[in-house]
Amino acid sequence: MRHGTRLGIDPGDARIGVARSDPTGFLATPVETVRRGGGDLRRLGAILKEISEDSEVVEVVVGLPRSLKGGEGPAAVKVREFAVALARRVAPVPVRLVDERLTTVSAEAMLRDRGRKGSNRRAVVDQAAAVFILQHALDTERATGTAPGEIVEEQA
Repeated sequence: MRHGTRLGIDPGDARIGVARSDPTGFLATPVETVRRGGGDLRRLGAILKEISEDSEVVEVVVGLPRSLKGGEGPAAVKVREFAVALARRVAPVPVRLVDERLTTVSAEAMLRDRGRKGSNRRAVVDQAAAVFILQHALDTERATGTAPGEIVEEQA
């Protein structure tokens, strides 16, 4: 397992959930929900900078929505475009895309089971989904010994 903090991102149409790991790469925790739109990449860059003041950030993990059969639709195309823009913003920190099937559904169910209702749940579901995405990536790396997902290339 590589040492260093990872940032987990769940990009949605309205909000972006953000999570981070501890420096050992063992546990993912929620950080913030960023409103999607003008300034969102700047805010994500600022979050990464804040975290890097305390710990080396080794990568950013972005959830890639796939169908249950593994295919990619219009949502995946949007996330790939977002990931390229994010990679430009946070370079030289690498950005990786990882499969995020059912993470929002899992996050919603977990929050509902814990008694979160309505708007209170919507306010944190994106962060919880980012935690699920990042924790899955951490667990995968720990189990396989290799970095999860696919690296995003900064396109000119």
